[in-house]
Amino acid sequence: MTEIQKTPTWSSPDDQPFRYFMQVRYAECDAQKVVFNARYGDYVDLAATEFLQTVSDDHPAIESEFDYQVVKLTIEWKAPARSRDKLELSVRATHLGNTSFELTIDIHNAETGQYLARGEMIGVAVDPETLSKIPIPEALKEAMEQGARNRLVDHAGLFTAPQANRA
Repeated sequence: MTEIQKTPTWSSPDDQPFRYFMQVRYAECDAQKVVFNARYGDYVDLAATEFLQTVSDDHPAIESEFDYQVVKLTIEWKAPARSRDKLELSVRATHLGNTSFELTIDIHNAETGQYLARGEMIGVAVDPETLSKIPIPEALKEAMEQGARNRLVDHAGLFTAPQANRA
């Protein structure tokens, strides 16, 4: 029997990485009734976008100075997600270079804690208008390093939806 890997426990809220919560939609599943493998790339992209938006909230000028292009994306799949599952994607900056950065995204079932997949995305900073490579703005680099710890975006309604429909 396969052991279900659970969401890690954090020693304190300050250690908890940024988290993005979403719900799997029916159309994201395949004939096997599990999330189609390519959708995990979409999920990683959504979590990365929310992470970068959250860390740059205190620096509104960054949006006009910075964009990025994904140059590498890997997914290590461990277990299936199904329609209507609520997912927790935790995001950490695991490498910050001069022009490139790596984000690691761990995907868990938010309700059971089961570990589903890990995504690693490498992005390269580019000028939003010319798309030429640029250094990562220092303010953004510092914000990514801090990691928006203990902050979350909840598109699954786990923490923001009315409790009336819960059993």
